[in-house]
Amino acid sequence: MATVFAIANQKGGVGKTTTSVNLAASLAATRRRVLLIDLDPQGNATMGSGIDKSALEHSSYDVLMGHATMAQAIVPTGEQSHDLLPANGDLTGAEVGLLEEFGRELRLKTALEEVRDRYTHIIIDCPPALSMLTVNALVAADAVIVPTQCEYYALEGISALLQTIEKIRKFLNPQLKVEGFLRTMYDPRNNLANQVSQQLLQHFGDKVYKTIIPRNVRLAEAPSHGLPALLYDKSSAGAMAYLALAGEMLRRDDAAQAASGV
Repeated sequence: MATVFAIANQKGGVGKTTTSVNLAASLAATRRRVLLIDLDPQGNATMGSGIDKSALEHSSYDVLMGHATMAQAIVPTGEQSHDLLPANGDLTGAEVGLLEEFGRELRLKTALEEVRDRYTHIIIDCPPALSMLTVNALVAADAVIVPTQCEYYALEGISALLQTIEKIRKFLNPQLKVEGFLRTMYDPRNNLANQVSQQLLQHFGDKVYKTIIPRNVRLAEAPSHGLPALLYDKSSAGAMAYLALAGEMLRRDDAAQAASGV
């Protein structure tokens, strides 16, 4: 049965969607069965996976509102090898539409039960805000990956997210854990980036992934072609970094299973 990862940070512009799309593609390249869920009304993960968000028959909005099942809404991404639950601007309606719905925080978790055993990894691209969409993602998830740009306000944003995760753990999802902190858009020539990186390591230790995602032109260009970096330019530093992240995650999984005797 799949492990569900929410890619979350309440701060925008830290690389959530880039991480979601490229991690999904990298895990799929290792022959894992991967589902990427776009839970951001901007639909950038959908477009970055090569799917036209303006031509969807069903979307994550329909699943959350009970208008379609997960199986009906999931689409393949072709050469990228992962499946996608797409999103578009309709998803903004879920914020209002769910307000008066019973069990609104559990909609995504319940819908996932239908397909969870088809995959090894499910990745949820969260919107950059604490909203009902983000709450649904955190309730459905087993673990949270936190993309973090090494800049001045990084730790402040993480602090707010950790408070949110603790509330979700207390009231709605006791098993939720922070899987790791991922340093993104990293430029080693920047003194502040190096300082913030060290602060992350001091605060969170082994929870900080060894893999660092660099600032990379190919990584920035790839979404405009509807491709992850791995297919746009597999030799680029960005593509190699996300392959390394996938490998690090899989090694962590293996170590955790060995420790638990599974």
